[in-house]
Amino acid sequence: MASALDTLWEDRDVRFDITAQQMKTRPGEVLIDCLDSIEDTKGNNGDRGRLLVTNLRIIWHSLALPRVNLSVGYNSIINITTRTANSKLRGQTEALYILTKSNNTRFEFIFTNLVPGSPRLFTSVIAVHRAYETSKMYRDLKLRAALIQNKQLRLLPREQVYDKINGVWNLSSDQGNLGTFFITNVRIVWHANMNESFNVSIPYLQIWSIRIRDSKFGLALVIESSRQSGGYVLGFKIDPVDKLQDALKEINSLHKVYSANPIFGVDYEMEEKPQPLEELTVEQPPDDVEIEPDEQTDAFTVSEPADVFTLILPL
Repeated sequence: MASALDTLWEDRDVRFDITAQQMKTRPGEVLIDCLDSIEDTKGNNGDRGRLLVTNLRIIWHSLALPRVNLSVGYNSIINITTRTANSKLRGQTEALYILTKSNNTRFEFIFTNLVPGSPRLFTSVIAVHRAYETSKMYRDLKLRAALIQNKQLRLLPREQVYDKINGVWNLSSDQGNLGTFFITNVRIVWHANMNESFNVSIPYLQIWSIRIRDSKFGLALVIESSRQSGGYVLGFKIDPVDKLQDALKEINSLHKVYSANPIFGVDYEMEEKPQPLEELTVEQPPDDVEIEPDEQTDAFTVSEPADVFTLILPL
C-alpha cells in the first residue's frame, strides 16, 4: 500500500519556477482565495503578480511571465509577520513577511498588496495558515493525545466512524495492552481500556503499509507509518481471524477512498468564491530541460523510535 503522502509535497516544500501542472490543485487541495495585485517584493520587486491561497500552500506568479513563480507550503512556514517594506510599485508600505525552512534551507518572502488600504492579503494568508496549524490531527501521527472523551472517540469535523472493535490488543509490550480500535474515514485510532491516554492516532495520510503478519502472539494487523511520521511499526491483535481479515479489508477500502480525495482538515471559506485554479493559471511553453523525478521515500528503512508503540515480532 502506498501512502497518499508519497506524492504530497505541496504543503511541505518551498519550490521556485514550478511547472503549470505543479501549479494545479492536487486531489483534496482547494483554492480559497485569489489576489490579483500582489508583488513579490523581495524576489521580484516591481513585478505585479497574482497570489493564490489554497488549503495547503500559497502560490505567487508574475502576471507578465507566469513561469516566474513560487510555491510555499504551510508546513514549511516558521513565522508570519507584517512589517514595512520598500516596493518599487507602491513605495514604503505595509507588507507580509513569511519566514520558511525547507530542506534545511531558510527562505524569506515579502509580499506587498498593490491595492491601497486592502488588508485582504494579511487576513487571508494568516487565517488559512492558522487553520492549517490547528488541524494537524488530520495529517500527523499522534501518540498519547486527547482522543477519547466518555469512552468515545472525539470526532474531527467531517470525520465519521465506520467501525469500532472492542478487545483489540496492542502488541507493544511482553503481555500486550487490551484496548479499543476505531476505524474512520480519516484515520485509525486505538486506546487502552485501562488508560485512555495510552493511545495512538494514525491518519491514512501517514500509513505506508498495512497487512496481516505473524507475531509472537499469533497473526496480527501490522501498520507501518511513513518515515516523515517517525517510521513506526504498530501491531494489533484482533480475534477471531475472520474479524482480523474484515478489519484489514475495511481499512484498505477506506484508505483507497481517502487517497482518491484526501481530507486535509483545513476548512476556511472566503465570502467571495475565487475562480477554479485551472482558469487562473496560464499554460507555459515546455523547456528543453530534463527533470529528474523526486527520490522516492523508502519507509521500510526506519530507525526505531524511542516509544512504546513498537511491534514485537518473532526472531
